[in-house]
Amino acid sequence: MLPADAVDKLLPRVDILILAAPLTPITRHMIDARRLALLPQGAVVVNVARGSLVVTEDLIAALESGHLGGAAVDVTDPEPLPRESRLWDLPNVIITPHVGGQSATRIDNMTNFFCGNLRRYFANRPLVNLVDKQLGFPLPYEA
Repeated sequence: MLPADAVDKLLPRVDILILAAPLTPITRHMIDARRLALLPQGAVVVNVARGSLVVTEDLIAALESGHLGGAAVDVTDPEPLPRESRLWDLPNVIITPHVGGQSATRIDNMTNFFCGNLRRYFANRPLVNLVDKQLGFPLPYEA
């Protein structure tokens, strides 16, 4: 495992960059023109996390120049992606909806989760999936 500040050293060795990081002040626009240029010629960028991890115009430029071989995204910045965005028309881009959490029971599951945490709150018990505001994502839960 390498620290987050090792990203620049890793990018030249990455053929497929898959982004699955939370959006935090540190990760916002972390993939910009400089870092895209560090990827090998023909690399592919996949963003299934948050659109703002990537500077969209820099991604478009890297795709149009031929430096990147392609991109697959289910998130963009901005969202929704404007109709006039050149990203829609690039032949080496796949854009899909960001709907990994959809299911027939999603609303019931969310309601049950909320009510469970509400009961925990009133019982002065630790909440499940409590987000660390500095990190921007939940800490591991300990029963």
